[in-house]
Amino acid sequence: MKTFKGFMREGSGFPTGPVSEPSSNLGGSVEINPASLGDPTVVKRLNAIVGQIANMEYLLPEHALNRLRGTLQKVGITFGAIPTMEGKSGSFDLPLKLYGGRFGKDGDTPVDEFLDDDGISHMVEGGLSLKINYEMMPTNNSCRVFATIA
Repeated sequence: MKTFKGFMREGSGFPTGPVSEPSSNLGGSVEINPASLGDPTVVKRLNAIVGQIANMEYLLPEHALNRLRGTLQKVGITFGAIPTMEGKSGSFDLPLKLYGGRFGKDGDTPVDEFLDDDGISHMVEGGLSLKINYEMMPTNNSCRVFATIA
């Protein structure tokens, strides 16, 4: 009979890897904090995940963006409402927020003011956004979505 410790060492066989591995690790590295968006390595790994999700054909472009939303929310990144996508192709930007943004005071905030930002601007000048390009495929009426974080 297996002990619980032995079971933990073997792993569970789920697609995320061994049982002791966190599901939020980016590309197999548990040393990287996915919330430190000031680190170019983190943004590069997030772009790899975003590109892999977006590099498929979908029935509607909203399906791809909803899947992207769910994946990014696992590491605390959110974006606002998805605009209506009309026509055969188009592009738009969705500003990103980390943990819903920041509100309150920090060490540099004057007494009569509040800090209210996206939670990313203090790490990356100007913040980050999800840049979306989409196009309808003429052959099978599906949609291709191209996305990147910049």
